[in-house]
Parts: sequence; structure tokens; C-alpha cells
Amino acid sequence: MHSHLSFENPSALSHEAVAEVLERALRDRSAEGEAASVLVGTALNDDDQVFVEHWCLEVGTRAVPGSSLLGLAGLCLGHAARRFGRLGDGALALAQSLAARAEADPSDVDGRALDGYDDVRSFLHLW
Repeated sequence: MHSHLSFENPSALSHEAVAEVLERALRDRSAEGEAASVLVGTALNDDDQVFVEHWCLEVGTRAVPGSSLLGLAGLCLGHAARRFGRLGDGALALAQSLAARAEADPSDVDGRALDGYDDVRSFLHLW
């Protein structure tokens, strides 16, 4: 018998739940798995661009070097660029910074930040 794996994008949670989970993960790395799902769900499904960018910025600036959340924050900024067609200056600068860090040292920031920055450049026509 074959088992088929399926993947579903995480749903957006309430802003209060998102803040609680992400704050906890920024204090305790053992909560990063849940935080990853929450950040992706927010970036893909929350219609409040300011809120999405805020949490990408919080995670992307406060997570410790080597945290998987850093690359994910960059990837989620790419999702936001695709969905909203724009990013604030701080979000744009963070996407670029995380990508540069990933290129320089993948043990610091993983390659998802490069994918996210590619999306930012593509969807915001920054080539």
C-alpha cells in the first residue's frame, strides 16, 4: 500500500494568536516549528499588509543567527510582495539583507531568503 503525502498551506490565525506564537518562538527556539507554520499562514492568507510585514520584520530582525525563522521571514516577504504588489522600505531592506546573509553564510540564514528576495525583485519589478 502506498501512502500519499499531502501538503496544505497553513491558515491565517487571529492577530492575537499570531503575536503570541511568534513572540514565544523568538524567546524559545523550541517553538520555532509552530511559529514557522503561523508565519507562512499569515504571509499567504492574512489580508492586512501592515500586519504581515510587521511580523516578517520582527522575526527577520529578532531571530537568532542560524534560526530557521530567518530564511522563512525572507521567503514570507516574497509572498507578501506577490500578494500585495508592494513592500514598505523596511521590509524591502530586510529581504535584501537576509538574502545577502544567506548568500554569504547559509548556516546563518538559509536559502529560502534568496528565493524570497527573487520573488520580491520579480513581483516588484526590481531587476
